[in-house]
Amino acid sequence: MVRINKIYTRTGDDGSTGLVDGSRVSKDSLRVSAYGEIDELNSQLGLIRSLVSQQGLAELSTRLETIQSDLFDIGSALATPAGFNKYPVFEVKDSDILKLEQWIDQAVDNLPALKSFVLPGGTPLNAQLHIARAVARRAERSLITLAKQEKVQDRIIVYCNRLSDLLFALSRQESYRAKVEEYLWVPAGKRL
Repeated sequence: MVRINKIYTRTGDDGSTGLVDGSRVSKDSLRVSAYGEIDELNSQLGLIRSLVSQQGLAELSTRLETIQSDLFDIGSALATPAGFNKYPVFEVKDSDILKLEQWIDQAVDNLPALKSFVLPGGTPLNAQLHIARAVARRAERSLITLAKQEKVQDRIIVYCNRLSDLLFALSRQESYRAKVEEYLWVPAGKRL
């Protein structure tokens, strides 16, 4: 078990941070930005998990718990430079991606077909799921940028892509569950 006794170390006061191998990099490096986006996504999911727990949606809460742990592991993998092997580095498996795909299929199974693009909102949970979806897309873009410069596990990028799809599916499922009409995009020229 991890044991953390001190919150502040003062080692980052110069604008640098430590990676898993002990090396120091700038806090605005592509690597730190990428795992920072993953951390922000995890925080958004923590808020969503709190909301679904309050609403008694235990199965969804359990799934979000799994995803949060996956994201923490992904952040750790991103904070580990290529070639460092003192500790085992987490790797996203095909089964992790398949799990997300199965959850997407289950979420949309009974939903009506889309006839327009969906806008965020309708319920607070729906809106939060859309915020998390947008953060997942941003994290994916950061990972793609990082992968152009440094080695990134391909499946980490795929995982983030699939997670954003899942969050979209869950937002639609939330509207259906709450019996609230989805907010739909109205094209220019057809709006009031």
